[in-house]
Amino acid sequence: MRRHNLGTILTEVHRHGHRSRALLTAEMGLNRSTIGDLVAELTEAGLVLQRSASAQGRAGRPSLEVVPFPEGVYVLAVDLGVRHLAVARVGLGGDVLDRVDVEPERDWSDLDVTVEAIADTCDRLRRAAPSGARCVGVGLSVPGVVRHEDGLLRFAPNLGWTDVPFGARLGERLDLPAVIANDADLGALAEHWRGAAAGYEHVVVMSGEIGIGGGILVGGRPLRGRGGYAGEIGHLRVNPDGRLCRCGSTGCLETEVGADALLREAGRRPGSGMDAYRDVLAKAAAGERDCVAAAARVANWLGVGVGILVNTFNPDIVILAGPLGELYQATADTVAEAAAQSSLVAPREQVRLAASALGPDAQIVGAAELAFEPLLEDPIGTLSRHAA
Repeated sequence: MRRHNLGTILTEVHRHGHRSRALLTAEMGLNRSTIGDLVAELTEAGLVLQRSASAQGRAGRPSLEVVPFPEGVYVLAVDLGVRHLAVARVGLGGDVLDRVDVEPERDWSDLDVTVEAIADTCDRLRRAAPSGARCVGVGLSVPGVVRHEDGLLRFAPNLGWTDVPFGARLGERLDLPAVIANDADLGALAEHWRGAAAGYEHVVVMSGEIGIGGGILVGGRPLRGRGGYAGEIGHLRVNPDGRLCRCGSTGCLETEVGADALLREAGRRPGSGMDAYRDVLAKAAAGERDCVAAAARVANWLGVGVGILVNTFNPDIVILAGPLGELYQATADTVAEAAAQSSLVAPREQVRLAASALGPDAQIVGAAELAFEPLLEDPIGTLSRHAA
C-alpha cells in the first residue's frame, strides 16, 4: 500500500508539474500526516522538492507545494525514424533537458550502425548531466510493429528489419533498462498526457514520415491488441489500383499519404527529405498549380483514412502528427471534407480534428513516459534496483 501511495503521489507530480499537499490529501483520501510522511520519503530520495505555495495569493496558512526534481532523476528518450534520429535527456516532470539530433536525413536502416550511434549519443548526454543525477532507463520510439510481451521488434518494413531485439541490444550496450514501442502509440500517449488530447479519453493519433502508424486510446488506455500489434493503420487497403506497398500489399494508406507520397505527386524525388516536403507545401500555399494539386490529392486520401478511423473507433479527437500535421495545417478544409464524406454522421458529429500540439517532440515525450513507468509505479524500489 505504501508503494502504491508513493507511486500515486509521484505520478501526480510528474504529470501535472506540481501538487499542493492539501490537494494530494483531498484526492487520495489520506490524512495530512500520512501525506507528509510520503512526501518526505520522496524528497529524501531526491525525486521531489517542497516549496511554499504562499505566492499564489491564498488566504490563511499556505500549503506546501510538491514539485518534481528534474535534475535528480532522468531518462533517455530515443526517437528513431526512417530518416531521422533524435536522443534526449528528459527529467522527471517531463521537461526535455538536453536533445541531440543525430545527422538529420541520414538513412538509419543499418542496425549495428544505428545501435552504436544511439549508444554513443546516450553516453554523451549522460556525461553532460549534473553530478549525482541518476538515469533510470531508456525509452525507444520506432516505426515498426513491436511485440508487447517482450519488446521484440517484429517488423519495421521501412527500415528493412524483421524480428530484431533492438531494445535488448541497446539496453545491454548501455547497462540500463530499455523499453521499446511503436512511434504512433507513443505519440498518442504523449498527446494524451501533455498535448492536444489532454482531457480526452478516446483518441486516435495518425503519424508517420514514410510509413503511417496509428496510436489509439480507448477509455484513456492504449489499444494494443492480442500481441501489441494494433494500430497499423498505414496498411489499411484504400486503393486497390494503387501502388505496391513495402508490406507486400497494394494500395495501402501509406502509399497514398506521407512525405514520399506528396513528393511523388508534386514531381519530386521520393526520399528528398523534409525540406523538400515543406517546400512543396509552401509552394502550394503560394498557389503553384502542380503543388496545389499534389497537396489536394494527398490531403484527400488523408481525409479518407481519418473517416475510416472515425467510423471504426468513434474517437473524441483525431490528431495528425509529424508531416501529416503539417499537411493538415496547410489543407485542413480538404482533409475535413474528405473525412466527412468517408464517415457516418453520428461519430462525425462527436469528433474533433487537430494537429499535434507537441510537434517533433511527440515521440521523445512518449518514449520518456514509457521509460518513466517503472519509477512511477514503484519509486523507491526502482531507485534501489538501479543503485544495486
